[in-house]
Amino acid sequence: MHAPIGNFDSATPAPDCLGELTGPVAEAVRHWGGSVPAEQIVYVDTDPEWADTATFVEHYGRDLLERSANCVVVTGKRAGGTTLAACLVLSTTRVDVNGVVRRHLGARKASFAPMDTATGETGMEYGGITPVGLPADWPVLVDSAVVDLPYVLVGSGRRRGKLLMPGKAFAELPGAVVLEGLGVA
Repeated sequence: MHAPIGNFDSATPAPDCLGELTGPVAEAVRHWGGSVPAEQIVYVDTDPEWADTATFVEHYGRDLLERSANCVVVTGKRAGGTTLAACLVLSTTRVDVNGVVRRHLGARKASFAPMDTATGETGMEYGGITPVGLPADWPVLVDSAVVDLPYVLVGSGRRRGKLLMPGKAFAELPGAVVLEGLGVA
């Protein structure tokens, strides 16, 4: 099977390579129930040395920048309580943490989660966090521009490898909320 975008050495339907994924991501793929068949979620093997977006597109092709998305973990604080959430935006944008995220979470203050919190709570590696397989009670805020793309490249839960998925599949993840303007230039 060939990936619909990119020049990758290896592209395999994710259900056929669950051992390459972290536990939470493998479980989410194993129990996938969206309208997009699980076989349309493709795992592409990549070198962990090139996991960061800028390095990744330099190595695998600049055209991937506009088809890549970053998933970040944020915290929203209000009256002593903290909410963890994930935000998925195109790699050409940044998350509007102090505007869209803060308002959506009803938080007094919102910020990026510390690395140890992000990795500890997700069971994923820093630099590979993906919205697939996150805790079911988390809000997963997805920029509408991500959903509009035919295929999007995101982390796989590890620094090695990426997932290539139809954009509309992100709107069907547990806790997903599609928001306009989540990603800003």
